[in-house]
Formats: sequence, structure tokens, C-alpha cells
Amino acid sequence: MTLTEPRPDVQLDVRYLSGTIGAEIAGLDVRNLDEATVAAVRQVWLERRVVFFRGQHLDPAEHLAFARLFGEPTEGHPVIPGVKDNPEVFEIDYTAAGELYATYGDVASYERGVSWHTDVTFVKRPPLGSILRAVVVPEFGGDTLFSDQVAAFKSLSPALQDFLRTLTAVHDGKRQFQGILDLVGEGTWEGETFTALEPVEHPVVRTHPETGEEVLFVNPGFTSRIKELTLNESDALLAYLHAHSVKPEHTVRHHWTAGDIGFWDNRSTQHAVSGDFGGQHRVIQRVTLRGDEPR
Repeated sequence: MTLTEPRPDVQLDVRYLSGTIGAEIAGLDVRNLDEATVAAVRQVWLERRVVFFRGQHLDPAEHLAFARLFGEPTEGHPVIPGVKDNPEVFEIDYTAAGELYATYGDVASYERGVSWHTDVTFVKRPPLGSILRAVVVPEFGGDTLFSDQVAAFKSLSPALQDFLRTLTAVHDGKRQFQGILDLVGEGTWEGETFTALEPVEHPVVRTHPETGEEVLFVNPGFTSRIKELTLNESDALLAYLHAHSVKPEHTVRHHWTAGDIGFWDNRSTQHAVSGDFGGQHRVIQRVTLRGDEPR
């Protein structure tokens, strides 16, 4: 399906949330979607990068069933185990000394928020997308922000676009996850086990495999350097691109309510979690879909 094809003959109640990114789809029970409705939702998702469904209140099995309508679930995370009896479901508890810190100590992040990143770009085949389920939501704060990396690339000058198309980025998960991997012994991704996180290379500008759009594909979470440049040049260029990618005009912000579902295209977005909810409890669960090698 491409953006030039007509939308399937299904009327959806869609509310756009910003100029280029984000939509809320109302009036659906995601437990009961027929093939035509799934196709219509997918078209909105491709166009708007991230879509939200309010008040769905799924259990883990229903969460997985919804995800399978759009792709093949991977392991919940390459390094951190999924929830008991549902390894494809990854839970994050952002309570003051949350589950990761309580389990893994000083090798895990103590922060309540999460800075801008694209999920798991430190593997050869990063995820296609992720479906997040809000389980416990703070009364205030704890929003998730998303940025549109198609719009970010389009807004660069033609000369810089041409230069970026020639470059390769190195993505590395060691700083964030090697310490946890050493403790758990081995990780798994797409059925293959590993004991070390080796850097991978992806194009700085990838082509979206479904829409054909060009996407700026670097992120401050996992992109360590530009292969063709000196370290100083790489640092300067990445600093500029990271700041440019998350300008307000490229972003949307979602305030969760319990039971919400958020479904983002990991190939064309970054996201970040606001850590502004103090000591309130915040728990989310995520299912991730198998992706492809960026080209």
C-alpha cells in the first residue's frame, strides 16, 4: 500500500493531532476489526506515523492479537525479558525506583523519563512498529512525545539532503544495555540468541518500505557516529540533526489515560517520555513488530 492509493472503503472517525504527525481514531473496539477496517487503520497509520485508540483496556492476550493484525510480534526486548507467560510483551514500570532499577541496579536507568530515540535501531533489522498499552497512568504528567522523521528530512535544504543520502550511521546499544545483558547472560532477537551487542550500520536516510518516502534515520538514543566523517565532524552533524528532528513543528504529544493504545511506525518516528510525573505510578506494556533491514 502506498500513500497514492485510495483509502479503503471504510469510514473512520479520525482526528488529526498536528500538522504532519499523530491521529486519534475513535469509535472502534480493537478486539473486533475486520480486514477492511484493519487496512483503513493501516493507511491512517502510514500517513500520520502514530495513531491512538482511547479506552480499549486490553489484556496481554488481546494486546498481542491486535498487534498480529499488523505484523509479526518479536521478543518484547532484545535484552530485557518480557512479562511472565507473555515474552512478546515488554513492561516498563516508571515508579521512582522502577522495575528495571530494582532488578538490575546500577546498570539500569533510574530516570523516570526517556530521552528521544527510535526503538532498537542497534540491531540489523529494527522493529517495524510498536503498540503501547497504558496500564497505570499518573494523574498528571508522563506524556509521550513523537517526532516525524519524514517531515524532518523534507524540511532540510536540498544541498544537505543530498549530502546526507551519501552517509552511513553506526548504531550501538552497548552503553544502555550491555551491562544488563552481562547480568542476564544472553539476549534474543528474532529467535537468535547473543551475548554481546555489536554495532550495526544503517543509512542516514532510509527509504520507507511501504510509502517510498525518505526518512531521516538517526537518533540520540543509539546513533553513535557517522561512518564517513571524522569524530568532530560526526558529533557536530549529529548534534544538529538530533536538534532539528525534534523541533516543535515535527512533533506531537499524547497524554495517556488508562486503557489507551498507541501504535507508532518505528521506521519513521522518534519518541520520548516526559519525566514530569514525580513519584506517581506509571506502567506501560509494549508489543513490538518485526521489521526489515533499513535501505
